[in-house]
Amino acid sequence: MVLVVKKSLESDFILKVQNLSMTFGGLIAIGSLSFDIMRGKITALIGPNGAGKTTVFNCITGFYKPKTGILLLKDASGKQYFLEKMSDFSIARNAKVVRTFQNVRLFPGLTVLENLMVSQHNYLSRASGYGVFGLLNLDVYKNSTNEAVQKAYYWLERIGLVDRANDLASDLPYGSQRYLEIARAMCAEPNLLCLDEPAAGLNISESLVLNELLVGICKDMGTSVMLIEHDMSVVMEISDHVIVLEYGVRIADGSPEEIRNDPKVISAYLGRDDDDDNDDDLKNDHQNVGSLL
Repeated sequence: MVLVVKKSLESDFILKVQNLSMTFGGLIAIGSLSFDIMRGKITALIGPNGAGKTTVFNCITGFYKPKTGILLLKDASGKQYFLEKMSDFSIARNAKVVRTFQNVRLFPGLTVLENLMVSQHNYLSRASGYGVFGLLNLDVYKNSTNEAVQKAYYWLERIGLVDRANDLASDLPYGSQRYLEIARAMCAEPNLLCLDEPAAGLNISESLVLNELLVGICKDMGTSVMLIEHDMSVVMEISDHVIVLEYGVRIADGSPEEIRNDPKVISAYLGRDDDDDNDDDLKNDHQNVGSLL
């Protein structure tokens, strides 16, 4: 089948975050945060536990309404969406910002193929005239259904699950469920794909497959990817740009190599102890953390 590949514009942002803040009671989860997500690139959002990474995702995808700030998404045609003013449903349907979660959220009682068809519900609803064409069994609906099935099989082939299309999603091994969840998101043809810890629970070989899948999504489809990830081998291998948060504030951003050698980033992961700055053990720890980053 022929899939539409979105035009990727060098040095063009798909998402601009300006002065984003979010509080929970008296707790400042995000404080005046600004950054850009570049079109057709993989951007990683990293930081220690409690840094505010998932809160940022929740604001972008409409699960939270930020206290202040602008979340401007610009699609390939130049159309602009101010996400902070939109509902989560509208963000997914109209702005086409699609996300996955830390825990796999497939439909376990549906087949692998059916899981990919579910994510195309909005497309099929429009094609059916919201029920009329489907009830009349008109060609326009049948053709759209065939296209949706072809798209699903395209992604099943990409993730190596064509032979398991009719198996229940719950019968897949964990790694395959992770890949299926990403394929399901891609069936919605997102402008921005937000992945919350996609490598969580994967072994080394499965993480390598994930890396190849995500790089292919960017290069082949032109899709912009934003991910939260604690597996630094994944982050450093595939990211074009890395943003580092600590206590809801951006402390660094740059290429993986720049982040790897940034002392503020190393301190954020290791913790600070001013009394031991000259201690040999602390220096060794900094070197070890840098090698992990």
